[in-house]
This record gives sequence, C-alpha cells and structure tokens, in this order.
Amino acid sequence: MTGNTTPAVTRRFGIGLMALALAATACTPGDAEPQSSEDSAVDADPAALTITPGDGGTGVAPNSPIRVRAESGVITDVQVEQTVVSEASLTGTEEDGSHLLDMTGTLNEGETEWVSDWTLAPGSEVVVTATAANAAGEETELVQQFSTLDATPGQRLELDTYTTFPSSGDTVGVGMPVVVGFDLPVTNKEQVESAMEVTADQEIAGAWNWVSDQQAVFRPEEYWEPHQNVTVDLHLAGVEASEGVYGVRDYQIDFEVGRELILTMNVPDHEMAVNIDGEQDRVIEVSNGNGSSRMYTTTTGTHVLMERYEQLTMDSATLGVPADSPDAYRVDVQYAVRTSSSGEFLHEASYNGNIGSANTSHGCTNLRMEDARWIFENTLMGDVLETTGTDRDLEWNNGWGYWQMSWDEWLEASLTGEQTTDGSGTSGSPHGEGL
Repeated sequence: MTGNTTPAVTRRFGIGLMALALAATACTPGDAEPQSSEDSAVDADPAALTITPGDGGTGVAPNSPIRVRAESGVITDVQVEQTVVSEASLTGTEEDGSHLLDMTGTLNEGETEWVSDWTLAPGSEVVVTATAANAAGEETELVQQFSTLDATPGQRLELDTYTTFPSSGDTVGVGMPVVVGFDLPVTNKEQVESAMEVTADQEIAGAWNWVSDQQAVFRPEEYWEPHQNVTVDLHLAGVEASEGVYGVRDYQIDFEVGRELILTMNVPDHEMAVNIDGEQDRVIEVSNGNGSSRMYTTTTGTHVLMERYEQLTMDSATLGVPADSPDAYRVDVQYAVRTSSSGEFLHEASYNGNIGSANTSHGCTNLRMEDARWIFENTLMGDVLETTGTDRDLEWNNGWGYWQMSWDEWLEASLTGEQTTDGSGTSGSPHGEGL
C-alpha cells in the first residue's frame, strides 16, 4: 500500500469444522447384491448452498443477519471476513480490536441453516465463505461478497466512558452492577440489550434494565461469587440503536470480583459491622442522619459503594438547600465514599462529637478519622452496605440501589429477560425486525 491511505482493519470469524457421521450400509438377505459405498457416493446429490445477503449487494443494512442454507447436505464451515473501508468507522478503534468483533453463528439442529449471532460493521466489505458436505462427504464451497451501509456522521452510537462502570482492569465488590452508558439516546432497547453479553467464571442468572435512554444496567440474581473474572462483550457494531443510528465498534470490559466485603448497619445502634468473606472483621462506631426531615434521614436498603474522594466539600446547595437556609451547611471532609446519588457518603467527621452515641448528621454516615481512612483504603467500588432502622427507603434508581428491586421485579422489567453468564449468548436478537 502506498501514499497516505488509511490501512483497513480486517476481521475474520467462523464456526469450527463439524464432523460428519456416515451411516454404514446394511447387508440385505437373499440374492440381492449389497450396495457398495462407492455406489452411494455416485448416487448422492451434491450439496447446494445459498447465502444472504446476496452476492454483490451494496448498502446492506448493518443490522442484517447473515444466513447460510444447505440443501442435500449439511453445513460444515462458515467464515466471515469484514474489511472496514470507512475511515469514519475506524474512529476510536484500538490498535488491534479485531478480537473484539468475533462473529459467531448458530447452526440449527439439522445442520442445514447457520445464522450470524451479531450485526455487521457499518461501512465494510464482507466476504462469506461457506462449506457444506453431502451424504458421501463430498464438499461444496460457495463464496459471496457484499458491502454494508456506512454510519452517518452524528448518528454513530458509542460508549460514554464517563457513565460506564466498571472499567477493564478494575477489581470490584460482589454487589457491583454492570453500568453501560451511551453517547446517544437508544430507542431500540431490545436490540441493544441483545447485543450485550456477560460471561463469568461462576455461572449465574442476570438481566438488563434501562435507567434512562442512555444507560443500561446488568444485575445478577444474587451477589457475584467472590474471587472470579467477568467479561462484558458489547457487540454494538451494526446495531441500530434508533432510526438511522448505528453502533460503529464493539467493546470488551474485563473486571475481577474480589473478596466479599459487606457492611451492615442498624441506624439506631450507632455502629457498623465490617464482614469479610463471611467473617466479622471489625465494628465501627458511627453517627447517621438526625431524621429531622426526609432529606436528613439515612436511607434504609442495600447500597453499593460508588465513587470516593480523599477530600470533599459537602455543600447542601448541591441538594437544593439555599445558602441562607437554617438547614444549610458547607463543610470540608476527608475519606468520603458515596453510597447514593442523593448525597449520602461514608466520611470522616471529626467535628461530630456524637459518633457512637447519637445520630446528628445530615444523612451521611459520620466516622472518626482512623475509621474513615480504613474504609477508604480497604473497600472497593461495588462493595455492599446493608442499612436498616429508618423510615426512608433507598429508591432502586438512587445511585446503584438496584438490589432494592426483587429479582422477579428486575426480571419483569427486562426487555429480553434472563441471561445466563455461561457464554451461551444473549436472550434475544440484535438484528433488525423483519430482516
């Protein structure tokens, strides 16, 4: 290649070769001559293959499935090669992202039809090579090519990394949800859900739900088993997120679930227990919300630890309390760990002389300096805080309060239903309706 031409990204996918079981010819009684295997081979019809989309097609919708059908034989191999020719579709692609876009397919029970599991990259040249064998083991190969429609500038769906958690390489707690943020609104939510696959070392049921048009959340039925790896494959390239808006690349997020750390706190008791891998590690004295108003009442429910700050200014103005209000406050604290989006943190409060004896905070959990530092240094995003003893319940969509919904409620709200993390695929289809 010469000049300043941008090199193409090539992706090769396929299914493995499947062995054929050939039936032995039985002997016949009497004077009839047995039919030889050579005669069977001569009489066997050659396998015939068809591939859609058709050969030479242009402007094929990226969310179209590839279908391979065989007559007088069974499919033994399918290879799909895509060469992205649109420079715009390469924007943001990692140095070698080909492994992120592996095309797998599903073969029917009779091994006569293969359908691609995922959608196609916009703006790409696609070559499909299919092989089938007849009853005599004779192979037929068919090669077809077509090109896909490019994604329109301004209508290319990508991840919003600022609202996506966790990131690859993170070690998280057992309550960690998979939170996926998008840079554009999604209206075809069922198709996008169907393109997002979660696999884990320890099999568990889970499901997706939508917090907004731009954020989807995967939650397992129960807390993750500790000490395991989880992979999230987002097969977004070619998915039509809304009318005319296509994903342009795939993503993969790999994270680790660490030890199990669960904090338990009954607010009237003024203490919080730290349990690690099922054993109580320590008990920490605390002071919680004074309960003078709903705003200043610590929420009851299952919280998931979120972002953390070594130093933070706590300002009631962020909660809509005017600076001239008698309830207003502004104070600098250290070692703050967020537990909700409504302003609750675990944090150092050296100014509070009631820690361990009375609840006098504005809703946060106040800690002594040494305890706050320990929590800050020894907890992970995704660790769990289970709180009881107040008359204000944590809302399911307040922070990462997704465990507030029962599994039946969470599953009922999912568009595609239960997805098992065993690598068996998703529960729906990412392809366009009627394609």
